Amino acid sequence: MKLYENGAYLINGVDLVEDTGDVNAAVKAKTGAEPDKAAAKKGTMAYGILTAHNTSGDNENLMIKFDGMLSHDITYVGIIQTARASGMTEFPLDYALTCCHNSLCAVGGTINEDDHVFGLTAAQKYGGMFVPPHQAVIHQYAREVMAGGGKMLLGSDSHTRYGALGTMAMGEGGGELAKQLCGRTYDIKMPQVVAVYLKNAPRRGVGPQDVAIALVTAVFDCGYVKNKVLEFVGPGVANLSTEFRIGIDVMTTETTCLSSIWKTDDKVKEWYEIHKRPEDYKEINPAPVAYYDGVVEIDLAEIKPMIAMPFHPSKGYEIDFVNANLKDVLHDVEERAKISFGNKINYSLQDKIVDGKLYTEQGLIAGCAGGTFENICDAADILKGTYIGSDKFTLSVYPSSTPIYMELIKNGRAAEILQTGAILKTAFCGPCFGAGDTPANNAFSIRHATRNFPNREGSKVQNGQIASVALMDARSIAATAANKGFLTSAETFEGEYTKPKYYFDADIYAHRVYNGFGKPHPEVELVEGPNIKPWPKMTALTDDIMLKVVSEIHDPVTTTDELIPSGETSSYRSNPLGLAEFTLSRKDPAYVGNAKAVQAVEYARQEGKSPCEDEGFAFAYKAIAEKFPNVDPMKTAIGSTIFAVKPGDGSAREQAASCQKVLGAWANIANEYATKRYRSNLINWGMMPFLYEGSDKELPFALGDYVFIPGVRQAITDKAEVIKAYAITADGVKEFDVKLGELTDAERDIIKAGCLINYYRG
Repeated sequence: MKLYENGAYLINGVDLVEDTGDVNAAVKAKTGAEPDKAAAKKGTMAYGILTAHNTSGDNENLMIKFDGMLSHDITYVGIIQTARASGMTEFPLDYALTCCHNSLCAVGGTINEDDHVFGLTAAQKYGGMFVPPHQAVIHQYAREVMAGGGKMLLGSDSHTRYGALGTMAMGEGGGELAKQLCGRTYDIKMPQVVAVYLKNAPRRGVGPQDVAIALVTAVFDCGYVKNKVLEFVGPGVANLSTEFRIGIDVMTTETTCLSSIWKTDDKVKEWYEIHKRPEDYKEINPAPVAYYDGVVEIDLAEIKPMIAMPFHPSKGYEIDFVNANLKDVLHDVEERAKISFGNKINYSLQDKIVDGKLYTEQGLIAGCAGGTFENICDAADILKGTYIGSDKFTLSVYPSSTPIYMELIKNGRAAEILQTGAILKTAFCGPCFGAGDTPANNAFSIRHATRNFPNREGSKVQNGQIASVALMDARSIAATAANKGFLTSAETFEGEYTKPKYYFDADIYAHRVYNGFGKPHPEVELVEGPNIKPWPKMTALTDDIMLKVVSEIHDPVTTTDELIPSGETSSYRSNPLGLAEFTLSRKDPAYVGNAKAVQAVEYARQEGKSPCEDEGFAFAYKAIAEKFPNVDPMKTAIGSTIFAVKPGDGSAREQAASCQKVLGAWANIANEYATKRYRSNLINWGMMPFLYEGSDKELPFALGDYVFIPGVRQAITDKAEVIKAYAITADGVKEFDVKLGELTDAERDIIKAGCLINYYRG
C-alpha cells in the first residue's frame, strides 16, 4: 500500500501521474494536451455529485440538499423532537426510520418498544418509512431500497456509506438531519478528494474486511484522508464483486474520511437488477482527466488475511504475523490498554496463548459490514462439515436483513451454519456496540463488525469487567471457528467457495415495512412512552462566559463511546436527562457530579442569585476583577468545559455532545477534533469547539480551574481568528489563545442562540 506525497492526475481511469517534477509533460504525453489542474479537479466523481446537489450557487461553499435520509432507533426520536420543536410539519424528503439498535425490547422494560411505537406513529404522521425490529440493519435497508446512482443520502449513523452503489452518503449527528427536515441545508466547503487506486485481484481467502483493515491501518494515524472524500478507481475495482466493494466501503468511516464514491460497472448494474430497481443504476466514472489531492494505491494481490487487534480498527496485522509473533503482539496490545485504562484494571492477554496458539472465546459475523449474503455464504462453505466444539468458543451469525436470511434458508446455508453449533440470529446492530453478545470477563472476541474501541463491546472497567475485541473478515472467523477457536487464516481453507446466486425477495418489505413518504397523516397522534422526554430549555450565549474545567483527558484519541457509552445506555437515548447521567461514565466517573455542581450555580444565577455566593466562582471573579472591572457576574453565563487532546472519533451519535450540553457545558477545548461530525454536534448543541494549539502537557489550566472568555459573543460575530481566554488558577491568571476554526454564518448564529432548537425558534 502506497500513500502519494502529492496529488495526481488519473488518465482514462487507468494511468496515474503524480504531481511532481515535469508533470505537465507526462500528462501531455498521455493525453496530447496541456493539463488544466482546475478543470481536472472538476473531473472527479465526487465533484459532479456534490455540485449536482449544491443549492448555494458557489461550488466552493456548498449548501447540500439530500435525496433521502435514514435514522435508527437510538437517534430518530431526538431528531424528530428537534425538528418538530423547530417548526417541521411533514418530512420533506424520503426518510426511513429503522429499528436495528434498540431491538432487544426486554432491556429497560417498555422503553425500547415505546421508541418503536413513536417511530411508527411519526412515519404515519409526517410521511416516512418505518422498518420494524429485526427486518434489516439500517445500512442494508438503505442499500436494498434507497441507494441510487448519483444520489446523496444522509444518515444519523457514522457508517452511512453507499459509495460502492454510486451513492455519496454521509453520517452525521441528529442536528444535521433536523436541518434537512426543516428545509435547510448541509453546509461545507468543497472537500478534497483522494483516489483509492485499486490494482490486481484479491488472493484466495481474502475478504473485504481484510482490505478495509489494511486501508484504515495505513491512513488513520497520519490523518491522510481526514474529512476528505475517498474515490475508488483503477483496474482492480472490476475484480471485486459488488458486495466485496460494499464491505470495504462501509469501513471507510474508520479512516475519518467525509464520504466515499466508487466507479460503477455492469456488476453494480446487476446488483440493482437483482434488487428489482434497475432504474436506480447509473454508470459513474471520473472524467478522462481527473485530478486528485492525494492517492492511496492498493495492490489487492498483496493483501493477506488481517486482524485489527484491540482497541482500534487501525491496529492491523496480518494473521500469519500475529501467529508467528504472539507474545510481542499481545504485549503491544497490553501497552495500549494502559493508555485507555491506566491502572484501573489488571489487563493481560497472555493467558490466550494455548500450546503456542491464540485462543479466542467468541466469534461474530454481523451487521452492515459482516452480515452480507456473500460473506455468510463464504463462511458457510468454510464451516461445512466441521463443528465449533463444546468449549468456551461460540459463534453467532447475524444476516443484515430478513431478505438475506430468507435466501440463506432457501439455499441451505442456514442449515450448514447451524449444524456446526453456531447460532443464526436476526438482523441487529447490537453486537457492534455492546447491546448483544457481550463477551465474558477477560474474553477475547473476533468480529466481522465495524469497531473494536475500548469498552464498546459492553465491558465496564469501573466494575472490574473487561473484554477484548479484534476485527477480522468473516472468512477467517469461519476458519477460526472450524479450528475450534484457535486463530486461523482463511488462506488455510482448501475447499470450494460455491458462490451461490442471490435472489432478493422484495415482498418481505412490501408486506411489513410502512412506506408513507408523500402521504402524511397530520391527524395521527404521536405515541410517546413515559421515557420519551423533551429537550430541556437552553439559554443563549451571553457577551462573556465563565467556564470551569470539569474533566481533563490526555489520551491521544477520545472516542464517542468514551464520551457517552453505548450498550445498556441505549435505552435512555430518548430521555436527555436520563442519558446524561452516563456521560463519560467509563472514562471519568467524576464528570457528571462535577458538571452538575457547575450547572447548579448557573441555575441559581438565572433565578437571581449571585454566582459569587459559590466559593469557587467568587475566587474566579475576584481574580479577574482588576483586569475586567466591568464584568457583571449576573449577566455572564456559567458553564462547564472539558479538555481532550482529540475527541470525537467513532459514532455520529449526537448524544456525545448533547449530554454535555444537558449538564450545562458551553464548550470543548481540544488540540484537534477527530471528526467533522463530532465538531458539528458540538455546534448544533450550542457548544463552542475551541482549539488550543499548545501542548497538552503544558496546559494553562487544569482540572478544577476556571476559564474566563470576555467578549466571546462579539468575537464569534466578528469572525475573530484568535480569541483571548484567561485561565484562573491557584497561581494566578494566565492569558492564552483559542480558536474556533472555520464556521459558517449559520453555525455562528446557532452557537450564539444556545442550540439549534433556539436558532430555529428565533
